[in-house]
Amino acid sequence: MTSSVAIIGGTGQLGAAIARRLVKAGRTVIIGSRDVAKATATAAALGAELGRTVDSATNLDAAARGELVIVTVPFANQEATLREIAPQVRGKIVVDTTVPLVPPKVMRVQLPPEGSAALRAQQALGEGVRVVSAFHNVAAHKLATDEAVACDVLVFGDEKAAREEVLQVVEDCGLRGLHAGALANSAAAEALTSVLIFINKHYAADGAGLQITGAAPSAH
Repeated sequence: MTSSVAIIGGTGQLGAAIARRLVKAGRTVIIGSRDVAKATATAAALGAELGRTVDSATNLDAAARGELVIVTVPFANQEATLREIAPQVRGKIVVDTTVPLVPPKVMRVQLPPEGSAALRAQQALGEGVRVVSAFHNVAAHKLATDEAVACDVLVFGDEKAAREEVLQVVEDCGLRGLHAGALANSAAAEALTSVLIFINKHYAADGAGLQITGAAPSAH
């Protein structure tokens, strides 16, 4: 199991929430950002809250130092960020959390020409990187608390062993992760995010999530 995790875009809501949960679980976490001052401030605040050491760096340096890399940047920044870190993540697992939301119509499914943001990530990073996608349908503001989150995390990837490592990361975050098949299948979870945003607005829901019935409690 990898121990050090780099969070690219770790000052954003989802990245900071994942970082917080992983630090609490005992993982070594490196907060990455385009703005190293923001990364330092986020890491310091998190470290002070939890009484742990949390490292910080530029996105590029964080990607180089992390054994496993999680990318939590907006869709508009995905391709540029991935191309920047690509030389530093050869041979590593990169978890892409990107949802292809295109403002202002974020409640409408708008998958990219590649078929999904995950396939776009694989194309940007190249064959030497094991891309796994996850964390699409969990509400970041709920993940940022200590409360149990009623949401399963579907994990997609072409290599089962890589998915296994990401499932452990998901469990360290206090969530149930489920193998959901090939990376191409990520399109389903990415599209569902727009549906959940619509449901949140239509029913005034506070972060609607996804739970799979009939699956085993631990689905490794």
